[in-house]
Amino acid sequence: MKQIVIAIDGYSSCGKSTTAKAVAAELGYAYIDTGAMYRAVTLYLLERQIAFDDLPRIEQALHDIHISFKRNRRTGRNELCLDGEIREDEIRQMRISNSVSEVSVIPAVRHALVRQQQRMGRKRGVVMDGRDIGTTVFPDAEVKVFMTADVLTRARRRQEELALNGESVELDDIVENLRKRDHIDSTRAESPLRRAADAVLLDTTHITIDEQVDFVLERVSAVLFSPATALPSYEEEGERNGSNTVI
Repeated sequence: MKQIVIAIDGYSSCGKSTTAKAVAAELGYAYIDTGAMYRAVTLYLLERQIAFDDLPRIEQALHDIHISFKRNRRTGRNELCLDGEIREDEIRQMRISNSVSEVSVIPAVRHALVRQQQRMGRKRGVVMDGRDIGTTVFPDAEVKVFMTADVLTRARRRQEELALNGESVELDDIVENLRKRDHIDSTRAESPLRRAADAVLLDTTHITIDEQVDFVLERVSAVLFSPATALPSYEEEGERNGSNTVI
C-alpha cells in the first residue's frame, strides 16, 4: 500500500495532536508534532535569555539547537527531546504558551523548522499537525484536514491539559491567550494560519475524539482505496456544533 502525508492544521487546543497521534497509531505512520518544535525553540531562547528581537543570536541558536522525538515505552507517547534531553512537560507550560506565537513569527525560525519538518516527512508515511502543514510544509499532502472549535471549548480543554501537568490557570486567562495566539498566527507574514483550499473542515466543538479520528481515517481510506470519492467536511454534513539539527 502506498504511503501518504496526512496534514492536520488548525487552531490551538482543537484536538489536533490527540487526533493525529491516534491516526498515526492506527496506520502505523510516524507522528510529528510541529507545534512542539516551535515550543522547543521558545524554551531554548527563554532559558538562555535570548531576546526575541535579537536576530543574530537567534540565528546562531538555530545552528546549535537539536530537536528530536523519542517514544516513551511506558506511556506510548512521542516525547520531544531538546539537545538530547526530554523536555515534553516544560514545553507545555503556560509560560511557553504565552511566548510561542512571538517566536513562530520570526522568519529564520519558521524557515529552519519547515526545512527540518520536510526532511522528517520526505519518505511519506507520516501524520503531521501544526498551523501550516497543508499550505507550506507539505502543500502536496494527499490528505489535508483543518480543525477548529469555539474558543471557550478550546480554553476548557487547555485548562484540563495544564491541570494534568500541575498548573492551575484561570479560564479567562487561557481564553485571552488563545485569542492572542489566533490573531498572531493568522496575521503573521510568514506562513499564516489558514485553511488550504483543498483541506476539509472539521469543527470539533461538539464531537468526541473517536469521531475526530474516524473522520480523518475516512478521508485516508478515500484517498488510498477510492481516490475519486469526494467526502464532505463536518460543517457540510451538518455537524458544525531525518536530521534532528534545526539548520
